[in-house]
Amino acid sequence: MERYERLKKLKPEIFKRLTGVTSDTFKAMLAECELADKRKKSRGGKPNKLSISMQILLMLEYYREYRSMIHMAFDYEVSEATVSRTIKEIESVLLKSGKFSLPSKKALYEDDGIEIEYILIDATECPVERPKKSKDDAIVGKRSNIP
Repeated sequence: MERYERLKKLKPEIFKRLTGVTSDTFKAMLAECELADKRKKSRGGKPNKLSISMQILLMLEYYREYRSMIHMAFDYEVSEATVSRTIKEIESVLLKSGKFSLPSKKALYEDDGIEIEYILIDATECPVERPKKSKDDAIVGKRSNIP
């Protein structure tokens, strides 16, 4: 059974916890991507191994969990390049539709009736290991020998 079919049977709260979006938003994403896929298929080419719903789930899972692409490729049984390409394609389709973009910074300051549920900022600080400075590490040489 496909993952999306299993997800549809879950409670709405659990669906949102797993995917990061509500089931209505997911259905809107699915409709938009299917429309774009029909246009793309009219030009021909090799069919995707993953269905449209699986591609959207892959993208949402990538952004939700920040898993490495190699792990996702293993889980979805595709190559790492396919994972990367799928994420970029689905993201671009959704952004081009204009229905799924975040409001601009200007809109955050203005009150135009836009209600924002969450604003997330990734401000993770990672320590960087640097070598200790000591005189023993420096190479001492006479200046007169340098050409």
